[in-house]
Amino acid sequence: MGEVGRRLSMNPLQIISKYYEPGSKGWYILTEHSKAVRDFALDIAQRHPELKTDLQFISEAAMLHDIGIFLTNAPDLQCFGDKPYICHGYLGRELLEKEGYPKHALVCERHTGAGLSKEEIIAQKLPIPHRDMLPITVEEQIICFADKFFNKSKELTKAQPIEKIRGKLLRYGEQQLKRFDRWAEMFL
Repeated sequence: MGEVGRRLSMNPLQIISKYYEPGSKGWYILTEHSKAVRDFALDIAQRHPELKTDLQFISEAAMLHDIGIFLTNAPDLQCFGDKPYICHGYLGRELLEKEGYPKHALVCERHTGAGLSKEEIIAQKLPIPHRDMLPITVEEQIICFADKFFNKSKELTKAQPIEKIRGKLLRYGEQQLKRFDRWAEMFL
C-alpha cells in the first residue's frame, strides 16, 4: 500500500512510539518540540489560504520531522546514537521510507538549517550524503521555517525571536539567511 492509501490511518505518535519510549524524557522533548512546530506551521498555512497547502500533511510531517534524532549523539536531548546531530535529517528520511511514508521522509531530510544544497554540504564538509537537501514543496518550506523558531534544548514551546534565528543561520552561510528571509516575507 502506498503513502496515499496509508494517509487515512497515519498516527504520527504511533510511529514515534516505535522508536521512543512513550513518556520518556526523549519522547517528551521530541513530541513537545514537534507539536510546537506543527502548531506554528498550521497557523502559517491557515493564514495563507492562497498557498493551497495540504494541512493534514503539514500536521503529520511536522510531528515526524525530527524522528531521526535518537540515532545521533545528543545526550542533552536523551539521544545516545553514534552519529553527529546534523545526520538526523537523512536518518529520519531512511526511517520514514522504511515505514512507507516517502513524502514525509523528504521533510525529515530537507528541514536542517534552512535546507542544505549539495554545494553547502561539500563546502562545509558536513558528514551527510552529498545531495541537495532543500525544501521544495510549500509544505516542506513551511515546516522548515517553523522549525527554526523552536529549540529542543530550552523552552520547548517558546518561539525564539527572529533576529536570534537570523544570527544563527548566518553563521552557516549567506544562503541560509537568504532562504529564511524569503520565507519570512512569504509566511509572516
